[in-house]
Amino acid sequence: MSTILIENGAVLTVNDAATLHEPGYVLIEGDTIVAVAPGVAPDAVRSSASTIIDATRMAVMPGMVNAHTHLFQTFLRGLADDKPLLDWLAAAIWPVAQALTEEEAYVAAKLGLVENLRSGATAVIDHQYIHTEPGNDDGVCRAAEEIGVRFLLARGWTDMGYHPAFMETPGQIMAEMERLHAAWHGRANGRIRIEFAPLIPWGCSDATMQRTYAQGKAWGVGCMIHIAETRKEVEMNLDLRGLRHVEWLASLGTLGPDVQLVHSVWLDDHELDLLVEHGGVVVHCPVANMYLASGMARVPEMRRRGITVALATDGPGSNNNQDMLEVLKTTALSGKVSTLDAMALLPEEVIWMACRGGSHAFGQPAFIGSLEVGKKADVVLVDLDTPFAMPVHRVPSALVYNVNSGSVDTVIVDGAILMRDKQMLVVDEKALLAEARAACTRLFERAGIAG
Repeated sequence: MSTILIENGAVLTVNDAATLHEPGYVLIEGDTIVAVAPGVAPDAVRSSASTIIDATRMAVMPGMVNAHTHLFQTFLRGLADDKPLLDWLAAAIWPVAQALTEEEAYVAAKLGLVENLRSGATAVIDHQYIHTEPGNDDGVCRAAEEIGVRFLLARGWTDMGYHPAFMETPGQIMAEMERLHAAWHGRANGRIRIEFAPLIPWGCSDATMQRTYAQGKAWGVGCMIHIAETRKEVEMNLDLRGLRHVEWLASLGTLGPDVQLVHSVWLDDHELDLLVEHGGVVVHCPVANMYLASGMARVPEMRRRGITVALATDGPGSNNNQDMLEVLKTTALSGKVSTLDAMALLPEEVIWMACRGGSHAFGQPAFIGSLEVGKKADVVLVDLDTPFAMPVHRVPSALVYNVNSGSVDTVIVDGAILMRDKQMLVVDEKALLAEARAACTRLFERAGIAG
């Protein structure tokens, strides 16, 4: 069994005690962390290690979880700047997505997953709702298997009130999920998993919500849904059902710790009470919420109430990137400015949300999210020896406020080194960029869109 020793770094464990070993070391055997300790590794450990990585002047941290994105949107960056959500969907998303093929979904996902790895995200949840070709979901999963990322395909669905090209019957939704679950769930040493992902309340019927949630429970997987992203969408649900979004979920019996509520910008006090009572993971996407002028979630208050919050980029069509380190800074700053409290969100809290909060959203808090013995070896090294960060007085502060994706040096997922010395090892990056340009050109031509 191969072993990797990471030494001389500032080891940010993100454990319950927020332990920081400065310096410290991490020892990996196979796909598992077997030692995390302060100081220098014993000679016996060094001599037996297959690979030694010198992390001098680097932060060694758990891989972050990008808890919500739409990988197909890597082809749609910048197409609909300066538009609110519903206008943005009509202008950018729907026209192109209707023409997406399995091969284009595969290439877009590969590109997006490399972007995630380069920003320190070792686990990604893709809310994939473009099923205009039967194999689109398979293409995305195939990309995740090849790139080596830890991946949760949240298969999106809508069965009413949405664009006709993206709606399915309940029978189609269940049949396709059963096929995907059989084909992909647990593949690649358990790196790839599948869950249901109703798209938005106004596009999902009560009966299918309950049916899919029950099937997910039977499979032991969660459920992801966009919730209260805009004030307009809350009004739509009030007109349709007489209930706000979280009230609606609770009324159906589809609210619990296994549900990821993406955005949750326009929640009232009663809805926060329901989250405290029933559980649920809020997935905060601050950059996208600003980009689309949707508003800002009450994250500091959610944290005070004990509600679990994870962080995400959202799709690169509404960000316009997937830089999780940028999300860290944006989360901290937006929490301060929305409350006028400079201490609303501290760097350690923001990192906890990206790692531990993300592990709950991913449905694997016992396996990922911290550097602890027995957890999966998903580790990121961030180079702090840069004019943007030096001198480093506090490592958590430097990670949140100073660096960006360009400082990510090494990425390990499931014990495999996917990137080292800022070079991708699992894909020819230049060839992938060329492949993506060509695939996007073909897609846009077929869709009749000028890029």
